[in-house]
Amino acid sequence: MKKKLMKTAGLTLKGMAIGIVNGCFGAGGGMIAVPLLKGTGLSVKESHTNAVAVILPITVLSGIVYLLRDYVNLTDALGFIPAGVIGAVLGTLALKKISPLWLKRIFGGFMVYAGIRLILR
Repeated sequence: MKKKLMKTAGLTLKGMAIGIVNGCFGAGGGMIAVPLLKGTGLSVKESHTNAVAVILPITVLSGIVYLLRDYVNLTDALGFIPAGVIGAVLGTLALKKISPLWLKRIFGGFMVYAGIRLILR
């Protein structure tokens, strides 16, 4: 019973961390969701696909809060949505063809690139 409680508490804290990062940095919660999900024993591909399922409701809620607080300029945001939808479909199709090793390398490279850009700007 205690082991199950500790596991639940750990998952709750990880979920809160993902939510906080997602709320502060946009959908950046996925960047920490992937390694946290991998740490629960999921495969690389399962971690990436489940991260989308985890951050979807969090992102929708964050978006609603941002809209209600008038933080979003819909004119600017709407310009990205059509291409983003196309990119999401292409990424989903590509995931099936990418080996787990290359998926880790691409994801890691993107994280390093994003980190360097944040530090230098």
